[in-house]
Amino acid sequence: MTVAPERPVALKRGRDLVTPELFAQLTDFCAEEYGQEPCVAERVIDQALAMCHTMGVTQSGDTMAPSQQVDAGWHTFMLHTEAYAAWCQESFGYFLHHQPNSKVRTRGLMTNTVDKIRAQGFEVDEGLWGTAADCNPPTCCGDGPCC
Repeated sequence: MTVAPERPVALKRGRDLVTPELFAQLTDFCAEEYGQEPCVAERVIDQALAMCHTMGVTQSGDTMAPSQQVDAGWHTFMLHTEAYAAWCQESFGYFLHHQPNSKVRTRGLMTNTVDKIRAQGFEVDEGLWGTAADCNPPTCCGDGPCC
């Protein structure tokens, strides 16, 4: 009997949830609006898309929150209202509202959010969530250029 070796499952990327044109538009806006390097804005938008998709398909937005950096990506997408509304409708069948609350962005809350995103099969950029095991600012914590 021959046993085939297991192949690693490719993780999903948030950026693949929208067209390349929309991803580029969101990235450019995020970079300019929030003063980010384009490579950092790409990471932020990717993670915001993965988070929004996770909140929408699991209907667990009330127990999830973006990190401060990823929140900029969600705001960027919401400001593109027609694209955001259409994406929500196509992806979940309803509009995913942003309902700010008084949650403090603790490491525990970010870890919980990251766990839910990972459970949906997405790559997670730990440096943008404040959950990286080893953090040596600014190179790996998401706040350095192109980290």
